[in-house]
Amino acid sequence: MTHTDERQGFRSLPLSPKLLETLDRLGFTTPTPIQQAAIGPAIEGRDLIGIAQTGTGKTLAFGLPIAERLKAGQSALVLAPTRELAIQIQEVFDALGLQTALLIGGANMAKQIAQLRKNPAVVVATPGRLIDHIGQRTVRLDSTAICVLDEADRMLDMGFAPSVRRILDKLPHKRQTMLFSATMPSEIAELADQYLTDPIEVEVERAGTAAANVIQELLLVHQENKANMLEQLLLEHPGSVLAFTRTRHGARKLAKAVHRLGHAATEIHADKTLVQRRAALDGFKAGRYRVLIATDIAARGIDVKDISLVINYDIPEKPEDYVHRIGRTGRAGASGRAITLATPAQHKEIRNIERLLRKELALSRHSLKPGPKGVVVLNTPKWHTSADRPHETHPKRLFAR
Repeated sequence: MTHTDERQGFRSLPLSPKLLETLDRLGFTTPTPIQQAAIGPAIEGRDLIGIAQTGTGKTLAFGLPIAERLKAGQSALVLAPTRELAIQIQEVFDALGLQTALLIGGANMAKQIAQLRKNPAVVVATPGRLIDHIGQRTVRLDSTAICVLDEADRMLDMGFAPSVRRILDKLPHKRQTMLFSATMPSEIAELADQYLTDPIEVEVERAGTAAANVIQELLLVHQENKANMLEQLLLEHPGSVLAFTRTRHGARKLAKAVHRLGHAATEIHADKTLVQRRAALDGFKAGRYRVLIATDIAARGIDVKDISLVINYDIPEKPEDYVHRIGRTGRAGASGRAITLATPAQHKEIRNIERLLRKELALSRHSLKPGPKGVVVLNTPKWHTSADRPHETHPKRLFAR
């Protein structure tokens, strides 16, 4: 971004005075890199592929062009992988003054139909619920002039590819399509080749890049001592904490354990109803809960300012999910911290994450207070040989056992 652009902020972009006034009122002054790169071509009507990490302002990157380009009688469709993300996208469009319909699972179908009858400018939907409306013929897509696939990689990870393709096949052939994603696997490239026309590609960060302002640490601990380590981390790190587990059962169990430690905690995962998930997220945002336990299915829908620490209590199944998890902290230019708890047996998972990041995770120098079983410092484990880590700077590993 040039110095002129930095001074002008959003005024350096082809936005109308009305939208600029709205942005001023909302407190948005300087576009993020993805906004700076994508808004101009999108307003020109170009199909677009936007690759940017989580928390970089992608919603405004497509929301502002939609607000600028939509004409009377036209509508836009935005597909999102999770209910939480869809709700947050709708909130942005509401703030921009556009009438929306929110079509997500777990919500009242009749209310959604009532929203659709008002001919909203923007339909924000999860693929499964939109397919339900298509099957019941309660939604019309023939006026769709702009389609956005947000977090496209996550939608495919969650098995929505057939639904997404079915939806895209029902849209008018003449339309603008924008695809936003944090990573660019081959499935996304194939989808773009089939449904986008001569798209401009905007990549503000290499796919799989983690936020530079997030301090990432690796802490090695035996499985039976993870709970003790979590207790110590909660004592030593003030502020709000987001902890990730692999399973719903694990999230429930961990939330109960954190509550017993005296911390206000809640959980968010697929077993929770929409109302329960919204209540948990709203309570976390408002500070009623200090600790939020989540599974990966909800990771990309958590947009909360000032999360001081992300803890990977369980290593994610897919390396890409690591990037999305830690992207919950250090948002909007703020600094953040992410600590991953790993057992000695999980060397392959750690190496896969490091290959994606193209760097080694820094070994935590965290000092665990002696517990009933004591603390030992072990020599370099077998999985950290010189062949594994030729540039190893920390020859010793801290274990609690």
